[in-house]
Amino acid sequence: MSVWGGESIHNAILSGLASAPLGKKVTRIEFTYSSGVLSSIVFYQDTQLLFTLTFTWNADGSLASISRS
Repeated sequence: MSVWGGESIHNAILSGLASAPLGKKVTRIEFTYSSGVLSSIVFYQDTQLLFTLTFTWNADGSLASISRS
């Protein structure tokens, strides 16, 4: 992962993009990797899925986008 990708992920987590929905609290985070590259972060309150951040990478290893679902 590039330095830029790390900074982008850090900024996304600090922004509202990674905030828990109103009235919810993140209690567990799971990371998914594909070929050694971060592909998603899944956020839970206990066993309840709250949301997922999905990462798309450029061929040069820089972060292309982060989407929340």
